[in-house]
Amino acid sequence: MVDLLIRNADVVVTMNATRDELAGADVLVRGGEIHAVGPGLKAPGAEVIDARGCVVTPGLVNTHHHLYQTLTRAVPGGQDALLFGWLRTLYPIWARFGPEEIYVSAQVGLAELALSGCTMTADHLYLYPNGARLDDTIAAAREVGLRFHPTRGAMSIGESAGGLPPDSLAEPEPAILEDMIRVVDSFHDPSPGAMVRVGLAPCSPFSVSRALMRDSALLARDKGVMLHTHLAENDEDVAYSLAQFGCLPGQYAEDLGWTGADVWHAH
Repeated sequence: MVDLLIRNADVVVTMNATRDELAGADVLVRGGEIHAVGPGLKAPGAEVIDARGCVVTPGLVNTHHHLYQTLTRAVPGGQDALLFGWLRTLYPIWARFGPEEIYVSAQVGLAELALSGCTMTADHLYLYPNGARLDDTIAAAREVGLRFHPTRGAMSIGESAGGLPPDSLAEPEPAILEDMIRVVDSFHDPSPGAMVRVGLAPCSPFSVSRALMRDSALLARDKGVMLHTHLAENDEDVAYSLAQFGCLPGQYAEDLGWTGADVWHAH
């Protein structure tokens, strides 16, 4: 990988511990990581970008996204709906997706993020219709070039079992755990500066069983990967937790091992 030297920026916003802002400074990128920041940096053979007139900042980090939803942003029936109504409108559309739709939606969403200054994003993919796999989004990220933290999400409770999603989008829990192991073993890179790291992410407490929440937490800690899920997204979500589990979402998560430095919650 060729070094990249960003030269002569009007200002480099370091975001270091003392929040230094450096006038007329350079940034040297080596091996995909920031190697040096300061004035007059030398890097023979590096690709050079002249940043005169520009402010250079660290890349933005996006900690929660559903890239597959890029293709369904303006469905009339979902506009201004509350969470559960919005989901019920879009689930039948998402159920007709396949590998190509998952790949293309990820490409578009990742390109939009890159154009907005994002250099690293998580993605919470929790449905796998018609042969789609987490592999499809990872392939898109490699093409776009963003550092990527995809999470193997899941839904196991369909409509017939009292859940929200159509039964066609619910997966058997043994198959979910098996595929979680597959994607971690195939794609997770724990090394510093890795371009792909994989997390485990059952969709939400109202779309999987207690057993899957617990087992995915145990699996993540065995594999040394992070955990992610939705939690307390809105009043409907909180009311569901109180009615079904007799406690607030935060307590439910804590009881199942879903707290700690290796866990992040959305909403």
